[in-house]
Amino acid sequence: MTELVLPSHTNALGTIFGGQLMAWIDIAAATAAMRHARMTAVTASIDALAFVAPVKLGEVVNILASVNFTGRTSMEIGVRLESENPYTATRTHVATSYLTFVALDKSGKPQPVPQVVPVTDVEKRRWEHAQLRRQSRLTLKAELQKKRKGS
Repeated sequence: MTELVLPSHTNALGTIFGGQLMAWIDIAAATAAMRHARMTAVTASIDALAFVAPVKLGEVVNILASVNFTGRTSMEIGVRLESENPYTATRTHVATSYLTFVALDKSGKPQPVPQVVPVTDVEKRRWEHAQLRRQSRLTLKAELQKKRKGS
């Protein structure tokens, strides 16, 4: 997905609003999830979002999304954003995010998704890192539920 940063996307410093990048991240991730699942997919969580550099008015934002991991009905989508100077083609990494999507049928019930089988070294690394993030989410969820019951 590619977007041009317009004045309506920027703040008083002439850089893009973080919320605008977040919206584009969600759209790109949803598109990747729906293409993979071949059905509606909804955002279940945004697990991480790191802004690493500002994006200026007039720059192009290239948004790259990939399905890194699949569970039974869920998918982790990794999204990388790069700004690009349209005159020099210089690219800068500006943000990375990881989102979990769930595939739903027409009645809104979670549905199984096709499994991702990592083949390349990059795909294998993404898969392994996604498994670690998933385990971390599940551990945190269990710890919070345990604390909630104890209070």
